[in-house]
This record gives sequence, C-alpha cells and structure tokens, in this order.
Amino acid sequence: MIDLKNLNIILTGATGIIGSSILEKLSSAGANVLATGTNEQKLKIIQEKYKNLNVLKFDISDHKSIDKFVEDCTTILSNKIDILVNNAGITQDNLSIRMKEEEWKKVIDINLTSTFLITKNIIKKMLKSKKGKVINVTSVVGHTGNIGQANYAASKAGIIAMSKSLALEYGKKNITVNSVSPGFIISDMTAKISEEHTELMKSRISLNKFGRPEDVANSIAFLSSNLSDYITGETIHVNGGMYFS
Repeated sequence: MIDLKNLNIILTGATGIIGSSILEKLSSAGANVLATGTNEQKLKIIQEKYKNLNVLKFDISDHKSIDKFVEDCTTILSNKIDILVNNAGITQDNLSIRMKEEEWKKVIDINLTSTFLITKNIIKKMLKSKKGKVINVTSVVGHTGNIGQANYAASKAGIIAMSKSLALEYGKKNITVNSVSPGFIISDMTAKISEEHTELMKSRISLNKFGRPEDVANSIAFLSSNLSDYITGETIHVNGGMYFS
C-alpha cells in the first residue's frame, strides 16, 4: 500500500478522465491534493467528494497569471509543495499540410510552454525546502509520432526532453523529475471508435487491450511515493507493449 500521508500535491488537469483517476489514487493514499482545472462545476463536485482536497480554478494557457497561480497554490498548501503532477493538456488534430499556425501554437503553448512555466516556478519553491518531485504526463505519441498529431506529438516529446534536462539540473538539490507516458487508455474518445478500428488498434498492442485510467494513476502514485526516491529523468511507459523504449 502506497502511503502519501502528509504530502502536499498539486495536480493540474484534475477533472478529466485520467486526471480524476489520478486524483482518486493520490487522495486514497492520504495525500493533500490541490486539484486545478478550468471546469468550475466539476471542481465543485470533486471538492465535495474528497475531504483532503483543495480546488483552484485556473487556465494554464494564461501565462501571465502563472506566477500568481503558483503563489496562490503555495498559500493554500501552507508554503509546502512536495509534488507537482503536470497532467493538463489539449489536442487539436489536423494533417500537417492543413494545420494552421494557430493550431500548432496553441497545443505547444498549453502542453509544453505552460508545463515549463509552472514547473519552473514550483521548483523555485522546492529549492527552499531542499526536496521535491515533479511528474509530467506525456504520451506514447511523443515517442512514436502519430498521423494528424504533429503538434501534439511535438509537445509531448518536448516534455520528455525537458524532464530529462530538469532532472540533470536539480538532482543535486534532491528534486526528481520523471514522466509517465500513457498509450491508448479507455475514455470517452476510445468509446466512439468503431469496433473494426478498435480491434486493429488492439492488435498493435502486445497485451491486446486498452489501458485503464487507473493504470496511469498507479504509476503517478508510485513516482509520488518514497519508493521512487532514487529514480529521476526517467519515463514510465503505460502502453501495454504498444511501444518499447
């Protein structure tokens, strides 16, 4: 049983399918979670559901407000931030020759630049505590690429490289930085895929099935715990054998 009692964790993108599963796992392990997202109604619902939880509505695309966001998080968590889980992100798919510059920029700005800016500011707080963990949620397409997702794949590949660089920069300060890379996870999106295409996609996965949101959450919980204290700069692949690094 993973024990995260007395740990203060910031979780972005907390109201989506994977985010909700991460939140449930961290909260059930005893962590004090500050859940952030843009959907005020969903934030209210999860605030009522969990006792050891604070919520804060914030749009990570608002780069000018990230400094204030981090200060607000620090205040809410009584000046103690143990772990940051960067889970928020978007897709805006299109074939490359049809992809507008705005579509490219929006995905890069939110998925990569926002993650960097939040992490940069949180690490400043962790340096004062002389410890901390950063966990970035990336994607299998950041390793393999994907048709119609040049922007998304580039943003997720960037997160992986950024995580390695930050791990090198702050390891001596007792701050670890790792990534979790999900493959195809059961969601509203996968439910809309035709049976024929679903079987085709599963045939490309060694375990011949899609993952569950809790499979991702379990990896996040492990990296949040002291069981991962000697792991940094790494990527945990949660893809059922769709891709081997």
